[in-house]
Amino acid sequence: MILTVTLNAAIDKRYVVDDFKAGEVNRVRECSYVPGGKGLNVSKPASIYGAEVVATGFVGGHAGNYIEDALKPFGIKSAFYHVDAESRSCINIWDEVNHVQTEFLEPGFTLTEKDFRGFEEKFRELVKDADVVAMSGSVPKGLDGTAYQKLIKIVKEAGKPVILDTSGKLLEMGIKATPTLIKPNIDEIRMLTGKHCDDINDIIEAAKSIHADGVEIVAVSLGADGSLAVGEEGIFRAKVPKIDAVNTVGCGDSMIAGFALGLSEGLSLPETLRRASAISAAAAMREETGFFIMEDMKKLLPQIEIEKL
Repeated sequence: MILTVTLNAAIDKRYVVDDFKAGEVNRVRECSYVPGGKGLNVSKPASIYGAEVVATGFVGGHAGNYIEDALKPFGIKSAFYHVDAESRSCINIWDEVNHVQTEFLEPGFTLTEKDFRGFEEKFRELVKDADVVAMSGSVPKGLDGTAYQKLIKIVKEAGKPVILDTSGKLLEMGIKATPTLIKPNIDEIRMLTGKHCDDINDIIEAAKSIHADGVEIVAVSLGADGSLAVGEEGIFRAKVPKIDAVNTVGCGDSMIAGFALGLSEGLSLPETLRRASAISAAAAMREETGFFIMEDMKKLLPQIEIEKL
């Protein structure tokens, strides 16, 4: 079972408008509502692949109930900790005429120490049945990077692999607990190491330094140039074939789903990187966020080039 953690879950609302104008009335041509938050964008592709997925984190109010109900069609089991306040919404406005995207991200509710202690108790029980745990995204007000440190410690004490995918201070503080895998982009790896990372060799050296500090696998996103992974098995680079990308939002989360699947099945690092890259690329070919078609992924899989550096 793959256990995903979304501490700041949301309802993601997408509005399609023609020629969006600030300060005026804008008619929405079409809209969609889906359960969101980076952890849930990991849950969906992992479930589509066929894994058993349990989603946890915090939800509240009517919005929280909607998030749980909306996960059912994906076959994702909900095991959230409930609070009284309403879960947040995040609004994405797509301007069909100018091809410009505008986002409004609500901060969400504020948690107390009591809320987090209650969640920790629930989390300990869930981890017992997990093959791998993937923690992603921001945290609600009232929490800081020590929240991820505490949760990583619980997973490691249970002897399970744990993925941390976050940014900024949350990542900087979280890696002190040495998760099994992180996936920083180039800006994040610069922040973590203080290195310029102007070329591939600099990036590899930066990733190796994080690996030497205790993170088993450091996967670095290189955007259109693919990705690389540094681990005990060596250093590997993935090159993805040219695709007709429709929506790249959430492709990093889909890649995390691929890493979680590989870790849960005990695949080698190069094969895990290949699968993660294929799922991410397949997700970019579809309009829905955190979604891919297995047929697309299977076609891409043999086309992913994995080079040992």
